[in-house]
Amino acid sequence: MKGVNNVVAVSSGKGGVGKSLIASTLAVILARKGYKVGLFDLDFTSPSTHVILGAEGLQPKEEKGIIPPEVHGIKYMSIVYYSGEHAVPLRGADISNALIELFAITRWNTLDFLIIDMPPGISDATLDIIRFVKKVKFLVVTTPSQLAFETVRKLLDLLSELGINVVGVVENMKMKESQFIKQQVEGRGITFWGETPFDIMVEEAIGNVKKLLTTEFGSILEELVAKNLK
Repeated sequence: MKGVNNVVAVSSGKGGVGKSLIASTLAVILARKGYKVGLFDLDFTSPSTHVILGAEGLQPKEEKGIIPPEVHGIKYMSIVYYSGEHAVPLRGADISNALIELFAITRWNTLDFLIIDMPPGISDATLDIIRFVKKVKFLVVTTPSQLAFETVRKLLDLLSELGINVVGVVENMKMKESQFIKQQVEGRGITFWGETPFDIMVEEAIGNVKKLLTTEFGSILEELVAKNLK
C-alpha cells in the first residue's frame, strides 16, 4: 500500500443505496482523467462491481503475491475471484482474516487512487479498514430517504468520533427537491458533494461503461468528482 497515494472507501450504513455503482463509476471517471486507479471490491455480502464494469473472463495473476487484472484502465481486485457466484459465509474473525490476507497479497504498486467498495453497514470490514489502513478517507453514499439516512447518520457519527476523514456525502437516486440530506450533512460539518438522480437508463448501461458515463447519473457524478475530489 505504500505506493498508493489516496485510499477512498465508498461506504454506507445502508445497503441498496447505489454504493457499488458510485464506487465503480468513480474509479472509471478517475481513470479517464489520466489517474492511476485501482478498484477493490470488498463487499463480502454481495460483490457486484464486476457486473457493473462488465469485467468477465479476467483473473488475477500470481507473482510474488497477486497482481490485479486491468479493466477499463483500472487495476481491479474483487472477493468474487475467490467466491465465484456463491455467497461468502464468513463472520467475525474469518472476515478480518480474509480482508487482511487480501490486503497483504495484492500488489497495487503505484496508484493515485485506490477506491474500495465497502460492505454495507458498520461491519467488521469497516472497522478493520479503519484500523489497518491509516490513510483511508471515506466517501459516504445515502439516498433521500429519511430511513436510509438514519442508518447512514450513525456511520457518519462513528467516523467523526474516531477522527476519520470523510471527504463527503453523495445523495444518490434523488427524485424530488428536498434539502433534508444536505442540511443534515452540512450540520455535521461534513462536505455535501451533491445529488445524483434516479436515472432509469442506468439499468440498461450495466456492464457497458461507455454507456454508463453518458447517462444523466454518470454525467452528474463526473461533475461532482471534478468539483470535490482533488
